[in-house]
Amino acid sequence: MTHSLGAGIRNGFSGAVGGTPLLRLRALSAETGCEILGKAEFMNPGGSVKDRAALAIVSQAEKRGELAAGGTVVEGTAGNTGIGLAHVCNERGYRCVIVMPDNQSPAKYELLATLGAEVHRVPVVPYSNPNQYQKVAARLAASLPGAIWSNQFDNVANREIHLATTGPEIWQQSGGHIDAFVAASGTGGTFSGVSEFLHSRRREIRCVLADPPGSSLYAYVRNGTLQATGSGSITEGIGIARITANLALARIDDAVHVEDTETVRFVYRLLNEEGLFLGSTSGINVAAAVRVARDLGPGHTVVTVLCDGGANYQSRLYNREWLQMKGLAAAAASPARAPLQLGGVLVA
Repeated sequence: MTHSLGAGIRNGFSGAVGGTPLLRLRALSAETGCEILGKAEFMNPGGSVKDRAALAIVSQAEKRGELAAGGTVVEGTAGNTGIGLAHVCNERGYRCVIVMPDNQSPAKYELLATLGAEVHRVPVVPYSNPNQYQKVAARLAASLPGAIWSNQFDNVANREIHLATTGPEIWQQSGGHIDAFVAASGTGGTFSGVSEFLHSRRREIRCVLADPPGSSLYAYVRNGTLQATGSGSITEGIGIARITANLALARIDDAVHVEDTETVRFVYRLLNEEGLFLGSTSGINVAAAVRVARDLGPGHTVVTVLCDGGANYQSRLYNREWLQMKGLAAAAASPARAPLQLGGVLVA
């Protein structure tokens, strides 16, 4: 017998994807005189914004008859899309095969293995190289019977899920009071889908792309040339040197270049001032959102994306020795706090 679900019940992992809250960042809102709001995508059941794309891509393949019972899903990813796919594949009975560059946080490889995914690490090479991780994933999928390549970078199901869900959620949760949307781009799906929806509601909303060192998107938005700004970044999964099929559809009004020192500083401000334990993409997004808020002036509302939690970055982003090695330890300095006294006794 099939029972209808009550209003407060979601149907398994897939049913829990989306509907994340929009959080007011109190300290940064007070500091800028603007409302700085973060879409809490780290509260998706798989822990990141990529749960939406993973679910959309698998669901699309099922509807098209490309993915049959017992089939295989193959993807090239920096981690979070693979994590989302592993969860969806477990729920629906598919084999999950993930190809990753070998420079990602160790916790991501470990988590994927724990989730039952088959993980292949490959050396980091430019996209033009046939052994780049996305191209390896495409060949691997073609060689496996009953397999699909999810192709998150150029599969526009990625963009479409954000157009259909994330954008409308932000609009509804904010009551339509938005002056700017700010986010980094990896595949381009989140930025493209959300910006398209928001522009469809009010063209004056500024949609600003945040970009890390080593990426070519900042220069592309500013002058139309794919040229890297800086040499590289500690961020993972964002900043690329090409225009994906998802990003090609984006409405981009401007771009902001954010150095790693600023990204790390805001990661630790989020932790120490807002109580939010998040990854580096959230840091760059919030840093850029604050910069846009200051440009707009007090009284405006800026929305960004809090992409994933910090647990997968503890060995790097939250490791003082690693930060010291990267010259970023000072950016992670905690604010001085007065010692706590209880009954006249100093508590260390």
